[in-house]
Amino acid sequence: MEAASLPAALELTAGGGAGLSPEKRAVLGASLLLLQRDYRFERVWFWGCIRGVRGAYYIAEGLGPDRAAPRSRLYSLNCVEWSLLPPVTEEMVMQAEQLKGRFQGDPSFEYKYTEINAEDDERLSEDGKEPMIKEESRLVATIEQIDRAVGIIPRGAFVKTPLGSVRENRSFEGLSLTEAKKLSSYFHFTEPVNLKNKTLLEKADLDPSTDFLDSLEHDIPPGSWTVQLEKGGTVVVLRSLLWMGLTFYHVPMTRQYGYVYFGTGEKNLDLPFML
Repeated sequence: MEAASLPAALELTAGGGAGLSPEKRAVLGASLLLLQRDYRFERVWFWGCIRGVRGAYYIAEGLGPDRAAPRSRLYSLNCVEWSLLPPVTEEMVMQAEQLKGRFQGDPSFEYKYTEINAEDDERLSEDGKEPMIKEESRLVATIEQIDRAVGIIPRGAFVKTPLGSVRENRSFEGLSLTEAKKLSSYFHFTEPVNLKNKTLLEKADLDPSTDFLDSLEHDIPPGSWTVQLEKGGTVVVLRSLLWMGLTFYHVPMTRQYGYVYFGTGEKNLDLPFML
C-alpha cells in the first residue's frame, strides 16, 4: 500500500485484527518518506510485516517508472533504520520452500539445508561444512513467493504500453460495487501464466492494454479467497486463505486500493483439506 496513504489504508484493512500501533504508524509514515527520498524511488509501498520468534521484519518496496520491473525490497527491525535486501533468485525461492517453521527475527540466523542436491553435496565434501541458508535470503524469497501468489491489483489500475512497460492508469477511477465483488475483477500483479495458455478465441474479448495479467477466478485451489464488504458496505476486502495474513482492500468508485501482509511468513499447506 502507498506510503502516503498509510494511516487510512491500515484502518481499512484492520478488520482482520492485524495492524500497527499508533506509535509504529507515526514512525513508519515519516521513515518511508525519507526512504523514498534517500533511495530516489518514484514510489514506496509498505508491504507489511513478517513476525518472527524474537522480532518482526517490517518490509517496504521501492518502485521505479515501470511498475512491472523488479522491485527494490528493504526491511527494518524498528521502522526507522532500513536495510536493502539482495535481489531474489530462483535458487533462493527453491531453498526457502524447503524450510519449515517460524522466522527467528534475526537476519544473520542460519538454517541447515535439509535437502542437499548434487552441487551442495560436492561442495560439502570439499570444505567439510554443512550448507547453510541465512534468514535474510529466506526473507526475500518468502516476500517474492507471497507477491507472486497473492499480490493483486484491480482490473484497469495499470496499463501496458506498446513498448511493454507497465504504468499506472491515470484514468482509473475505481471499480463499480458490482464489479468489485467479483474475483474476475482482480489480477495477479506478476508474470501471467494462465493468460499464455488461452486460445485466440478466448483472447478476442480482452483488451491487451489492461487484460495482460491473470485474474483470480482461476486460482487453485478454488475458494482460496474470501470477498467481504466492510465499513458499512463501502469497502471491498479480499483475504487470502493460502497465505493467511494477506489483506487487499478497494474502495469502489475511487482510486483507493492496496494490500498488506501481517503474518508469520508460512504458507497454509492445509488449505486443500479445509475447503
